[in-house]
Amino acid sequence: MRLEFVSVEEFYFALTLAVKTLEEFSGMELVTQARSLLFDKFGQSSTAAPGKQNTFNYVFRVHDYGDSSAAQLIVSIADWQDKLRFSSDFGWTLNVERKPIRTEHFEQRREFAEDLRSHLKSWLGLVLE
Repeated sequence: MRLEFVSVEEFYFALTLAVKTLEEFSGMELVTQARSLLFDKFGQSSTAAPGKQNTFNYVFRVHDYGDSSAAQLIVSIADWQDKLRFSSDFGWTLNVERKPIRTEHFEQRREFAEDLRSHLKSWLGLVLE
């Protein structure tokens, strides 16, 4: 797995309606640690609309991850109401009416989340236990 940061200037082109919450982690310490690690490595987050409930959202394109059958996978790492939230379109796609529907890989979202956690630990030192 390799993650490619999507800058605020490119964010619109990476936006997809199929991105859904993958998992959340409670704790302001974890949110603060993640915000600091991500800011130190990438600078400004992918979205520039910080608010009270959400102050950062770093978006990444996923490369080199198995056979997901998606042309492009997206991962979002954000804070939401004092929780660290991971979201992804893994296991989702848009139908002809542009509404999200599950794909044959939907049941593998838990495995994808575990792989993402492992990758973030080795790549950024972000420990999510």
